[in-house]
Amino acid sequence: MRKPHFHIRPEGLNIISLTLLATLVFALLGWATFSIIGLVAFFFALNFFRDPERVVPDAQGVAVAPADGRVVKVEAMQDPFTKEQRTAVCIFMNVFNVHVNRFPLTGRVRAVSYHPGKFVNASLDKASLDNERCALHFDDEDNGTWTMVQIAGLLARRIVCYAETGDSFSRGQRFGLIKLGSRVDLYLPHGYESTVNVGDKTIAGQSIIARKNDSATGST
Repeated sequence: MRKPHFHIRPEGLNIISLTLLATLVFALLGWATFSIIGLVAFFFALNFFRDPERVVPDAQGVAVAPADGRVVKVEAMQDPFTKEQRTAVCIFMNVFNVHVNRFPLTGRVRAVSYHPGKFVNASLDKASLDNERCALHFDDEDNGTWTMVQIAGLLARRIVCYAETGDSFSRGQRFGLIKLGSRVDLYLPHGYESTVNVGDKTIAGQSIIARKNDSATGST
């Protein structure tokens, strides 16, 4: 049996080390108030860059959440790659959520596109078009086409995306993260329908947020 592991993202090691060092220095100098502030910052950094293991569903015809957080929108939006109107599931991550992003299902990356932009509140509708973002277009194993967009938020100032054009990936596999409050939009292909509603909480790589409908699977 594979034992669960709890990881810290390497992107956060510098910040974690710096806050820990500052806390130790303040403590040695006898500066109690600054020591407490440093300790709080250290635990906040640990919490933010945590990367726990997830139990990825193996059911067929489902897509899992690409991010931890809260569903803020489920409606038709224009796909940034195909320009079609598709159902989009938008998940907002606050500063206390795990910020590691995961692929919703198994497939291959067709294109990756980065767009510089603003840093308005990621929970707002205009964030999908105005904010700094990184969009991935990919195919699933049944040649369905998907689009996923990492969107920077009000506090976020860096989007990390490891995926490159041509990469193959599996459902629940990590592909990047967004520092501080942010959002991920997932555009569903035709034949899939959302299984979540606005306000629902999601767990990246684990929560099922979309499923193939009966007409797509050939069920009666």
